[in-house]
Amino acid sequence: MPIFRNRSNKFWIEMWWRYLIKRFGYGMLVLFGVASLVFSLFTILPGDPARMMLGQRADISSVEAINKELGRDKPIFTQYLLFLNDASPLSLFQFNKANQSFYFEQEKYGKKIGLSPKIFGWQVLLKTPYLRNSYQSKKKVSAIIGEAFPKTLLLAAVSMSFALIVGMMLGIVNVLISKPWLDKILFGISTLGLSLPSFFAAMLVAWLFAFILGKYTGFNLYGSLYEMDDFGEGKQLALKNIILPAFTLGIRPLAIIMELTKSSLEETLAADFIRTARAKGLSSLQIIRRHALKNALNPIITTISGWFASLLAGAVFVEYVFDWKGMGLVIVNAIEKYDFPVLMGSVLFIACLLVLVNILVDISYHLIDPRVRLE
Repeated sequence: MPIFRNRSNKFWIEMWWRYLIKRFGYGMLVLFGVASLVFSLFTILPGDPARMMLGQRADISSVEAINKELGRDKPIFTQYLLFLNDASPLSLFQFNKANQSFYFEQEKYGKKIGLSPKIFGWQVLLKTPYLRNSYQSKKKVSAIIGEAFPKTLLLAAVSMSFALIVGMMLGIVNVLISKPWLDKILFGISTLGLSLPSFFAAMLVAWLFAFILGKYTGFNLYGSLYEMDDFGEGKQLALKNIILPAFTLGIRPLAIIMELTKSSLEETLAADFIRTARAKGLSSLQIIRRHALKNALNPIITTISGWFASLLAGAVFVEYVFDWKGMGLVIVNAIEKYDFPVLMGSVLFIACLLVLVNILVDISYHLIDPRVRLE
């Protein structure tokens, strides 16, 4: 591999380990800040979760019992430490005193792996992060996210794939066919894509292709990944329902990728090694495919990673408009019902995902272009 050229394997392995440990360390600091901010914001918000769960006519004793079960009868700092301890996979728990705040409950936390001996009843554990239970459905937040996120991930992946493929193709065509009329058309597409907010584009696309032209296109105004079959006896896969929300989400990154591909390719094509390739008799398409495109990928990769976060944020509005039952719909419903654990868990989950994506993108820089130094 190029990254091992003129270097010993041991040196590169140690370098990669140091790099990964440093990047994961920075990621943990970011997640700690996000968790602290999320806890602070949702702690000061008005509303009594016990009243939300029991109803406004609940008696005082029932309210106090629910608040005790949720840990809201403890001091704020203790609640904060419990929240961090529950959300972290690496946790410290007590095993001797059942009435202690940090007592490990098997039913609540599930399986565990002990990482240290028990000292005075305390032990460091590796466990699945516990994001509390929903105030409304009483289900575990992790279970709610586990059901919704694959649909959002599929929607984001299809949207980004559409934007990447079509955007890069249009950018390459614009470089190969450098005509003023084509520049104007593609510039208009780019401007239109960037100027449309996700929520407005979703309403416009839904109105035009589902409401007005629905009988010709076959698209529904509302629909999820699975829907009832014609006999009403079971669910069937309905992939056509992903077309409109994926198209809506992919409009803006498509415009960015198209312009970025064009500018990056034009800059790369002006390099000396491209002139050498032309002197060897290679065609423009061969030069782009074999040499220029690979060297122009770094800014495109950066754009993909950045827009992945935007797709998750935009999916909140798009999923709500198209009734796509993913993370966006879960977040909107949680906001409407003041279901704080679901909101807090969703924000933490998305933050973890984005930290991981950024680390993978940084690693891909060096694997794609050895000129990028690992430090």
